[in-house]
Amino acid sequence: MAVFKVEGGHRLKGELVPQGAKNEALQVISAILLTSQEVVIENVPDILDVNKLIELLSNLGVEVCRIDRTTYSFKANDINLDFIASSEFHRKSAALRGSVMISGPLLARFGVAYMPKPGGDKIGRRRLDTHLIGFENLGAKLNFENEGAYFRLEAPELKGCYMLLDEASVTGTANIVMAAVMAKGRTTVYNAACEPYVQQLCKMLNKMGAKISGIGSNLLTIEGVDSLKGTRHRILPDMIEVGSFIGLAAMTRSEILIKDTAYDELGIIPAQFRRLGITVERRGDDIFIPCHEHYEIDSFLDGSIMTIADAPWPGLTPDLLSVFLVVATQANGSVLIHQKMFESRLFFVDKLIDMGAQIILCDPHRATIIGHNHNIPLKGMRMASPDIRAGIALLIAAMSAKGTSIIENIEQIDRGYENIDIRLNAIGAKIERI
Repeated sequence: MAVFKVEGGHRLKGELVPQGAKNEALQVISAILLTSQEVVIENVPDILDVNKLIELLSNLGVEVCRIDRTTYSFKANDINLDFIASSEFHRKSAALRGSVMISGPLLARFGVAYMPKPGGDKIGRRRLDTHLIGFENLGAKLNFENEGAYFRLEAPELKGCYMLLDEASVTGTANIVMAAVMAKGRTTVYNAACEPYVQQLCKMLNKMGAKISGIGSNLLTIEGVDSLKGTRHRILPDMIEVGSFIGLAAMTRSEILIKDTAYDELGIIPAQFRRLGITVERRGDDIFIPCHEHYEIDSFLDGSIMTIADAPWPGLTPDLLSVFLVVATQANGSVLIHQKMFESRLFFVDKLIDMGAQIILCDPHRATIIGHNHNIPLKGMRMASPDIRAGIALLIAAMSAKGTSIIENIEQIDRGYENIDIRLNAIGAKIERI
């Protein structure tokens, strides 16, 4: 199992180009199952989670052709439905959280799907209720198989309906939309997630012949169609990676230009980093982060301590809170990080505390950080990455620390960040993959 050996204390300088968005890729690649015609997808990130999904689709009978480094052609005209009932499918899909996204397309086009309990990050409960209840609302029958190890869904015909989602789940919304595009009649989804990833999926589906309105809002209306055609789609830059690079630049006191960020799709992310005192300069579609010898956390108008919390779009994505937390450890001032969605995502702070950070873990959802203002550097140590986002936060901490750090379980980082060691080393980092 590989580890990163990180020599901290080096300032970086240069350009970084964000990869394609992981979360969007998992959705739009799953959507290729909705048609027998060719679908070409550009800007696909070369990361473990996406590669595993592509492999799973290939096992399912999808004809996959890699046109160039980031462009793939998919043609799902000869699907082997027996495979989805096999133990190999259950094993592979259970190891990949994103595999849940193929259930909606399979149900819509073939009337049957299997949904194993998914793997992925160990960050707390990640329930499937929104997906399953949505499918049931459309007329699917749900059965537990193999003592609840996976769910079997059957629907000879899906029928449109009105539904109010119990939570604005991004993957739940995407899965329900993909199931509904070929349901009979009209489907109305209220409290739908409206993240850019969902918007991109809906736009792609409309180019394929779907009839989805309300894109970008929390009220989606889908008029069912009989079939969909092929299309060409380009994935957005990964906003989580853009935010990670902003935090990395500030934490390591580096000067970095982040290219081709699709700035208008970043929402509140740049403004939230500015609340930590970080200069985020827009240059067209690029972002320039100058060297910060110090950065000071803002406070609320009444003088109370700043709180940064996740919220459904257009609020702050929970995937960046780990980065905000680690960046705050070297700020001037204090901040409360409130992770509302996942109850285990802040548990990596014990490693930052061992590195010398001043953090009070209030409860599983909240942590107060008292910044060192770069007066006391973190110290290198041995640690392990518990999930993708904590992994990149620990890598940022190690790069800013005094001494050498060893980060184990870097497969978690590789699940979401493409060749991160190579790309950062190119602008001055000292990261060795062992």
